[in-house]
Amino acid sequence: MFDWLDPYWFLIIGSVKAVIIAVAVMSAVPALVWLERRLLGRFQVRLGPNRVGPLGLGQLIADSIKLLFKESIVQSSADKFLFHLAPAIVVFTSIVTFSVIPFGTSYELGGETVGLWGANTNIGLLLFLAMSSMGIYGIVMAGFSSNNKYSLMGGLRSSAQMISYELTLGLAALAVVIMTGSLNLAEIVNQQGNIAGWNIWYQPLTFLLFFVAGIAETNRAPFDLPEAEQELVAGFFTEYSGMKFSMFFMGEYINMITMSALVTVLFLGGWHAPVDFLDVPIIWFVGKVFFLLCVFIWIRATFPRIRYDRLMAFGWKFLLPLSLGNMLIYGTLKALSII
Repeated sequence: MFDWLDPYWFLIIGSVKAVIIAVAVMSAVPALVWLERRLLGRFQVRLGPNRVGPLGLGQLIADSIKLLFKESIVQSSADKFLFHLAPAIVVFTSIVTFSVIPFGTSYELGGETVGLWGANTNIGLLLFLAMSSMGIYGIVMAGFSSNNKYSLMGGLRSSAQMISYELTLGLAALAVVIMTGSLNLAEIVNQQGNIAGWNIWYQPLTFLLFFVAGIAETNRAPFDLPEAEQELVAGFFTEYSGMKFSMFFMGEYINMITMSALVTVLFLGGWHAPVDFLDVPIIWFVGKVFFLLCVFIWIRATFPRIRYDRLMAFGWKFLLPLSLGNMLIYGTLKALSII
């Protein structure tokens, strides 16, 4: 009946996936903000949001309405085009990066094999690293276009931090590629199988290197130097207000979700269940991502922000040599056919 749609199935399915992924991750941001405020309240022995609606859930709506209608102020001396473009780049790259994350098994639709992912490509991990790097441009653009020295310094510090820790992130990911022999994220998940085959047991140091670099890459505490209020007012988004201000936070929280999802894919078996019963792939995948998001928040509540020179020294003098040595070890083991 709909044979004329056959040539367009790929485009239709891809468009539907893109909309679903964009809506899902953007809708998850307010819930993640609420979760963080509630957990931080517990960690710090206080209540957190609890007045607007049951358990403070109405605070999500209140904050969204406030940001939607808050006046957006632009400096007269700012570069208007770049000023408006910067937050859009941050959010866009965050959403596109999530598109390569596989979070379920494949199924048949219209004669085509369709998976629970936006795009299943043989270079999925490489595409993830490439797209996550693009977010740097939005941050630098925000600091430069604001015509504010504090914003400019925040943008430069952030770009230096993200580029530095991307090296450790990429080298740690490369160690996983050496062991699995594939850049395809779905294939990496399929090779892990049950809980005994998860990469975290075979590459614990790689997991720690990747996770620590992922925290720095998402500008989360204790690596949130770009927005160090005591030094740079509010970093690269000092001059932003209203929805454009919230878009930077939206990008940060989407990056948290994406990084947690990638750690799940590379080290925690993806959608594979650790036990035989209740083997519902999407539930296990979401559960693992949720656990890692709670760890992100737990770390924020535990460790103080470190000084910028120590941040850079930690990345270049400790994590980078360690990740190079780690990759060399697994490369040698693979060459000798030990793994």
